[in-house]
Amino acid sequence: MEKIKVGIIGTGFIGPTHIEAIRRLGFVEVVGLAETSQEIAEKKAAELGIPKAYGDYREMLQDPEFKVVHNCTPNHLHFAINKEIILAGKHVVSEKPLAMNSKESAELLELAEKHGVVHAVNFNYRQHASVQNLQAMIAKSDLGKVNLVHGSYLQDWLLYETDYNWRLAPEVGGKSRAVADIGSHWCDTVQFVTGKKIVEVFADLATVVPVRKKPTGNVATFGAQTIEDMEYEDVPINTEDYASVLVRFEDGSRGVFTVSQVSAGRKNRLSFEINGSNSSVFWNQEEPEKLWIGHRDRANELLLADPSLFTADARSAIHHPGGHNEGWPDALKNMMLNFYSFIRDNKSLKTDKPKFATFEDGHVSMCITDAILESSQQQKWVKVSAGKKVLS
Repeated sequence: MEKIKVGIIGTGFIGPTHIEAIRRLGFVEVVGLAETSQEIAEKKAAELGIPKAYGDYREMLQDPEFKVVHNCTPNHLHFAINKEIILAGKHVVSEKPLAMNSKESAELLELAEKHGVVHAVNFNYRQHASVQNLQAMIAKSDLGKVNLVHGSYLQDWLLYETDYNWRLAPEVGGKSRAVADIGSHWCDTVQFVTGKKIVEVFADLATVVPVRKKPTGNVATFGAQTIEDMEYEDVPINTEDYASVLVRFEDGSRGVFTVSQVSAGRKNRLSFEINGSNSSVFWNQEEPEKLWIGHRDRANELLLADPSLFTADARSAIHHPGGHNEGWPDALKNMMLNFYSFIRDNKSLKTDKPKFATFEDGHVSMCITDAILESSQQQKWVKVSAGKKVLS
């Protein structure tokens, strides 16, 4: 069988992780990448062992060899590039956020459905094996009725005033930062696990570091920075480092989450607890092989990821025997496996249910972010509206 040929636009932090995950599949091949100049594209292509390099992504979109294109660019480019990928007739994987606001994401969803392309947003945390198993457990009512959902997504990579990245600039990263960047992952994961949509929010946002020192040179995302002999300029910050959000789900159950990019010692800690009428569960992305299960009338449990102990529906998400820990790169691999298997098997989003997040999920995420921003500004409960429809 001929391999599915893929192109990647953008090779910052996330682009190479897409490439690595794709290469683990076997039936998909990355044959080209695009960057901001031909020189940079050729340099990156040589480093990553990719045969074709493009200084302009539009040239890649004109190449009939590519069946799928991944958009791994900064946030402000997502809408325009996703739109051009769709119009070129290519299947598309977009990094999140899908666009800069829900108006743009609604347009992308409508366009993708009209052109019949397979579309995905990289919400990869739902693809962790233990998360997949938990989703199956809740679907079988193992926890009873879900009453409460609470948790956080905490990082420390922007703790110091000398920490700087393009995500801090609203014109590039968007009006929201911590919520759009990491809160979107938390919301998508808990909605996937519980099977319930967030329909109303009450948010409190804050900028903990109001002025940052921007290095005059380039700074890599999550890269270790050397501050000696570096020159800075003071830059006012207008996006949130922190947010706490009360949420209401469609069935009336309640929840709350906190996101922070200034929590020392927390590197990438997405965690949540779900309290049901029979049992509770807790999961932490930094220890993804562990699922804590709490009971009232008997001893609590710690379920380690093990295909022999997983539900039948979740076994395809785990690829090694128990004790062989699978983590973030493996969740990303699962996302790519589910997406490319869907294409390989000639499935259609009109008739087949995907095992990955689509542009519809990306649009819902944008609607939640917009509602959170409005709630914080007005200090009141705000309903989540998807286009003209209010989720309820």
